[in-house]
Amino acid sequence: MTALVWFRRDLRLADNPAWAAATRSHDSVTALFVMDPRILGRSPRRDALLVGHLRALDRRLGEAGGALKVRAGAPEIVVPDESAGHDAAYWNRDAGPYAERRDARVLDAVTIPVHRHDGLTVHAPGVIVAKSGTPYRVFTPYFRAWAEVPWNLWEQPGSADIARDRGDGLLGEQDLPVASGEGGALERLERWLERVDEYDVTRNHLEPGSTSELSADLHFGILDARRVRAEVGEHSKGRAAFVRQLAWRDFSFQALRMFPTAPTAPIRSEYGAIAWRDDHDGLEAWTTGTTGYPIVDAAMRQLLAEGWMPNRVRMIVASFLIKDLLIDWRLGEQHFRRELIDGDLAQNVINWQWVAGTGLDAAPYFRIFNPVTQGRTHDPDGRYVRRWVPELAGIEGPAIHAPWELGPLELAAAGVTLGVDYPAPIVDHAAARVRTIDAYKRSVATTS
Repeated sequence: MTALVWFRRDLRLADNPAWAAATRSHDSVTALFVMDPRILGRSPRRDALLVGHLRALDRRLGEAGGALKVRAGAPEIVVPDESAGHDAAYWNRDAGPYAERRDARVLDAVTIPVHRHDGLTVHAPGVIVAKSGTPYRVFTPYFRAWAEVPWNLWEQPGSADIARDRGDGLLGEQDLPVASGEGGALERLERWLERVDEYDVTRNHLEPGSTSELSADLHFGILDARRVRAEVGEHSKGRAAFVRQLAWRDFSFQALRMFPTAPTAPIRSEYGAIAWRDDHDGLEAWTTGTTGYPIVDAAMRQLLAEGWMPNRVRMIVASFLIKDLLIDWRLGEQHFRRELIDGDLAQNVINWQWVAGTGLDAAPYFRIFNPVTQGRTHDPDGRYVRRWVPELAGIEGPAIHAPWELGPLELAAAGVTLGVDYPAPIVDHAAARVRTIDAYKRSVATTS
């Protein structure tokens, strides 16, 4: 008895329910990954990570006597073709509008039995529902239910032989910013377990190591969410706070299933008539980290350099684009999804809609982050800004977050000339706040 296992966002052998079921139920298996041209090329940084993780998966399979078979092409053509000669096919469910359409096409074309499993989240979308049977629209009651639903770690692999055919093979060597594969992810998890007890305090800090930095591992599925929950536990405030973030991740996947148009339309329709500004220069300043607001610019420069930034500054820069510049949140979401190494459709869209006030359980539209206050609160000594905006390094203390408030002599002593060494603010925050609240109110009035 032979089986085909189609790997997607589950590039691991341990804690992989589809792989476990296939290798426990069959004598031999083929491990397949399909290079889908409709997904590749959207983010060069994530493409490079993907290749590294696939190479690591191939090494793991090689240690077990097999190989990863890589084929390029449309999955609805490749998977049915590869399934020929096998007795059954296995894969773990993916999430998102494209993934669901793709899988439906593959299911229509495959002629052997297909066994689908859930290995992307702690609890699959649709499992956590209210007593009425409808999905939750507010996170807090969702989380209470989520925490009570029983769960177990996934079964571990069986002893099936693994095919050695590599198909089209992998792409050339890539320079990777992180250690690839399950081994690298487990090392990062072990390091996080040494710090997670302080997470309730450090989660909004901007220093390296303040957060887990496991989001990309979860995105590619080289680390299983249930394994993370089990390893972290909830026996301290920090650990409980971190597990709550895993629930938010599950909530986002469920929200996207409920609202598949969320990437292109506000979930709350009353905000569908907001008069967004067509501000090419403002968008360019935001993406390049030249807005004149140091905390915003530092975060956006880190994004361009590393493909990552701490969660707190993600909210700050998103609020700035939407609420200070009144630029459509979808443009920011697309930029994040292109640049982030953990750029995940569900997490990205639901979080951007949260900041915009247009989504489920969202921040009210009049909640507008003041970038100066946020900088002084979360980067009080200015170390984060000095790292990413070195032209302001001569300004000491929290004054770095509003250099325009300094006098000419103080700026000169720091070696800064506004408009030359560093831009003046491109927008007045107080005036922008009034403009944004008015735009939201007019949208509600128009659609009511």
